Amino acid sequence: MKTNITLKLDKALLREARALAEERGVSVSALSGYLEQVVGARNDYARARKRALARLRKGLDLRWTSPRSRGELYER
Repeated sequence: MKTNITLKLDKALLREARALAEERGVSVSALSGYLEQVVGARNDYARARKRALARLRKGLDLRWTSPRSRGELYER
């Protein structure tokens, strides 16, 4: 569902937004697709960060055990 909003923008920013819309061949309102991409990328980053931090907390099981004695340590 789409909702209309009212924005207060600096004249210079509005001019740049209109120029950007003109370059893309869309209306200023259609630039909402760009906002969707930015928000989507932010959400993707947040999810990836959360997964990565969970993996770091869990750690890796390297199945390493320490040697039982000094002699075992230096066996070749």
